[in-house]
Amino acid sequence: MADKAKAFRAAFPHTLPILAGFTFLGIAYGVLMQSKGFSWPWTLLMSTTIFAGSMEFVTVGLLAGNFQPIYAYCLALMVNARHLFYGLSMLEKYKGAGWKKFYLIFGMCDESFSINCSVDPPEGVDAGWFRFFVTLLNHCYWIAGSMLGSLAGSFVPFDTTGIDFAMTGLFIVIFMNQWFSCRDHRPALVGLGASVLCLVVFPTDYFILPAMVLILMMLTFFRKKLDPASHMEEPAK
Repeated sequence: MADKAKAFRAAFPHTLPILAGFTFLGIAYGVLMQSKGFSWPWTLLMSTTIFAGSMEFVTVGLLAGNFQPIYAYCLALMVNARHLFYGLSMLEKYKGAGWKKFYLIFGMCDESFSINCSVDPPEGVDAGWFRFFVTLLNHCYWIAGSMLGSLAGSFVPFDTTGIDFAMTGLFIVIFMNQWFSCRDHRPALVGLGASVLCLVVFPTDYFILPAMVLILMMLTFFRKKLDPASHMEEPAK
């Protein structure tokens, strides 16, 4: 028990920035769910079982419209494909975690991955419990925020027009941060160009999936030109 308490105390400070972000995003998500006719039990179920912020926002629209399972599956796979690479990079760190490994895999969102990948537990703190509490705390923050939003949306009437833009706004901020922090803007321009093209060619409600496929194909095809280091010859020994 002492080991768990020590791991919790070590993990908690690293999750405080996530607490602030997840609370406000979760509130926006909860209000959006309420505005689409989904009461708090649905919000609790979705936040607990999906725990993929961007996909949860997308799922609201999928459930509110004509639900298409195959399209929803493919879209979820493309939106969360990055987690495949997250998982590969965490194989060594999660080794020996025992039963906690199953929850660590399930709860590995972007924020939990960032902390667990870059932060080493303090000396004397069990690594498995440290990463478990990082993941659990972030999960709880998201659930709490979404429930606050759902309850606020049911008791406090206000105009929810545009609230589904919250996740879009977050991605715009992330995109701008990456744009200003990187010298090479070609990958970003490829993504923008492919998205605009698919938006013109396909209906507005269905352009995301072909856009992501096109971006993946283009980045793969032009990988050597976009990343010169990937095909540099090794120096002679």
